[in-house]
Amino acid sequence: MVDNRVQELTGKFWQMFGETAQIFQAPGRVNLIGEHTDYNDGFVMPVAIASGTRVAIAPRPDRKLVVASENLSERVEFDLSQLPAAASRHWSDYVAGVAKTLAESHGPLVGANLLIDGDVPQGAGLSSSASIEVAVGYALLHLTGQAIDRTDLALLCQKAENEFVGARCGIMDQFISSHGQEGMALLLDCRSLEYRLLPIDKETRLVICNTMVRHSVAGGEYNRRRAECEQGVRCFQRHRPSVRALRDVTAADLAQYASELPETILRRCRHVIRENARVLAAGDALERNDRAGFGSLMRESHRSLRDDFEVSCPELDLMVTLAEEAQGVYGARMTGGGFGGCTINLVQKDCVAAFKEHIGDRYERSTGRTPAIYDCSAAGGVRQIG
Repeated sequence: MVDNRVQELTGKFWQMFGETAQIFQAPGRVNLIGEHTDYNDGFVMPVAIASGTRVAIAPRPDRKLVVASENLSERVEFDLSQLPAAASRHWSDYVAGVAKTLAESHGPLVGANLLIDGDVPQGAGLSSSASIEVAVGYALLHLTGQAIDRTDLALLCQKAENEFVGARCGIMDQFISSHGQEGMALLLDCRSLEYRLLPIDKETRLVICNTMVRHSVAGGEYNRRRAECEQGVRCFQRHRPSVRALRDVTAADLAQYASELPETILRRCRHVIRENARVLAAGDALERNDRAGFGSLMRESHRSLRDDFEVSCPELDLMVTLAEEAQGVYGARMTGGGFGGCTINLVQKDCVAAFKEHIGDRYERSTGRTPAIYDCSAAGGVRQIG
């Protein structure tokens, strides 16, 4: 299937630009556990998925970036000598932001024609934005002939989304898109960027259920949650100046100083502190192949996101409830920034077909929306294909 997509994209690039392209692919991701902890210097456990962004690219003799979207049938041009100073709220912001950030850190880029094609559902919490950023960044750096450090690439793509696009995301999405490995979950320390790869049992499937309720992480609620966490940090710093992020706050600190925090800030901090502990416990459970223990931690995570961090929505809660009624489900939770998007479900392999039927039928009857359901396994990170 990959070969067919590569051939099709190569043919369309030739029709559009009259040149032979190199093709690069970067995956989207699903996060098994550890939500809204990455920008708090905490712990996360994402998995790269097969859906991703493919970039066909060939150099140009001038200083232009000509960028076409296969999905949207649109085309834009940028002058590398004068890239936009600010985002325009257009899909091409991800390309312009990455090009600008790379040029500032790695020197002049090569002019290029690009054709972008993706199959990560937008607004579903599966990180279509990081997939675009990492694929474009890898392709542009490849044309320069420079060695590509995957961690450096992830950090630069995060900077582009933070400072140019305006979404204050943490490092998780770009990191897993850069470093993902087939068959593995990645437990990442978002402060040190140290990580360990954890095998996912072949009898367990990752089933993603899309509520078909879209969200935008550049919207106000996501950035507001980050600001609320920062307010919590400032409160704890009055007693412990060494605190740099909620990662540094212990459960004992939370109990001792809870009365000094506004109720909303207390709940935000409680989620992050407990979620970090859940991620570490989940890593141990995965190493023991304790699927039931891992699933219990997923359920706790969803309740915390719903009640303390308040980033769930009725459709996500319904999807989780329906999953917990199904046979062969170890755990279910919302995944991604929230306010819509997807749930992630750990399902026994031979129960997947029945699970999909159970969820699809009941969710549609309850909401009038037909959910998209994906049976996934862990995929590799950004690479050249074809």
